[in-house]
Formats: sequence, C-alpha cells, structure tokens
Amino acid sequence: MNKLLRSGLVASAVAGLTLAATTASATPGSGVTGTIISQTTIDGKDYVLREITIEPGGSTGWHFHDGTLYAYVKQGTLSHFNSSCGTDGTYKKGAFFTEPSGADHVHVGRNLGSEPMVLDVLYVDPAGSPLSEDAPNPGCDFQ
Repeated sequence: MNKLLRSGLVASAVAGLTLAATTASATPGSGVTGTIISQTTIDGKDYVLREITIEPGGSTGWHFHDGTLYAYVKQGTLSHFNSSCGTDGTYKKGAFFTEPSGADHVHVGRNLGSEPMVLDVLYVDPAGSPLSEDAPNPGCDFQ
C-alpha cells in the first residue's frame, strides 16, 4: 500500500475514533436556555454575565469550566452533583455559590423542582475559552 493511501486511511480511522468517542461521551443538557447579558475581556480574561434558565426536570449535562464561575439563584432551586454522584450543594432562591475551574471539577446541575430555576452567572475564564466543556457521565445513574 503506498504511503499516501496508508496515511489517508490512518487519518480517517483516527478522525472516526475521535468523532465516535466525542459522541459517545457527550452528556448534553436538556431544558436549559441561556442569554448573555454582558461580556468583556480585560488582561487576558473573559468576563461573561449570563442568565441561565433550567426548566423543571432539566439538566446542564456533565461539564466543567476553564475558569471560575460565580452564581446567584434568582428563582427556584438548583441541585448540584459532583463526579462521585453525590450532591455537593442544593442552592435555593437567594443563594450564592462558586464553581472552581478544571477538569477535576466535573459536575451537573439539575432542576428537580416544579418551577423554572433561574441563575445569574459570572464566568471568569481565560480569554477565548468556552463557557463550559462537556464531560462524560462519570457513572452516575442520572444525568
């Protein structure tokens, strides 16, 4: 087999495996909407203020952040779970909380209540970073 054909086959196989792994491990949110209220970049950091609504029964999907997140619960209750499948916080209307950065802080937010849950969130990320990074479900029997 010539070198060019072999390189093309290897590249195609790697691309296919990467796509399959990404598709299989993604845990997309459901019932979640977000609106960016304000954003700016200062000294290599993005500051993004966003309002997030999670409908009853909705979930953010498993994810982590490249920077620190500061949140305020405007309405409802957020149930927050970590990668050990345990709750690491239940935040009711009026509560403030933070989420640390890094892939070692994988978590999911869920609205287990009967009304929409609304958060005001300030993301402080390295410039150009996404607001969140998808992560696979760490083996919990819920999303």
